[in-house]
Amino acid sequence: MEAGEITLVLQRIERGEEPAADRLLPLVYQDLRRLAAARMAAESPGQTLQPTALVHEAWLRLGADRQPAWQNRAQFFAAAAEAMRRILIDRARRRKAQRRGGDRERVNLDDLEVAAAADDARVLQVNEALEKFAVEEPEKAELVKLRYFVGLTLEEAARALEIAEPTARRWWAYARAWLIKEMRAAGR
Repeated sequence: MEAGEITLVLQRIERGEEPAADRLLPLVYQDLRRLAAARMAAESPGQTLQPTALVHEAWLRLGADRQPAWQNRAQFFAAAAEAMRRILIDRARRRKAQRRGGDRERVNLDDLEVAAAADDARVLQVNEALEKFAVEEPEKAELVKLRYFVGLTLEEAARALEIAEPTARRWWAYARAWLIKEMRAAGR
């Protein structure tokens, strides 16, 4: 995908040009599909949600052919990451609600990595901690969403957020430590 072409289409959408939104999905679809596939590959066995379905549902949540005026590529991909995260969280909540005796289980986040394999309980616990983290550190929380929920590499997330890779590394280390501490405290 050509980042410059995406930026031009986003600018056309911002100006209100009608056919511009129709051009956006074909430009970003492969990247969104790759991110969704990476995330879904790490899901529990027996997964019924497919990457294509995740991309399509996220696209619908973003406005489909009636796209809002995105400021830039980073804002669009952050919104897409948030949409995918919410879809996975909603799905995990529904599945957990269907089970009987859904007691919380202690989760060790020391191994929190990009698109780590996660069951529904873990996804919900990470999300709960992430919501608290976002109140204190919204920019760093966006990095976590892109890495954990979407499956971007550190380099891809840095580009999407338009920050330097060393900054992304520092933010990721800080975010992981904060989330681990929060998850341990919640597990008591």
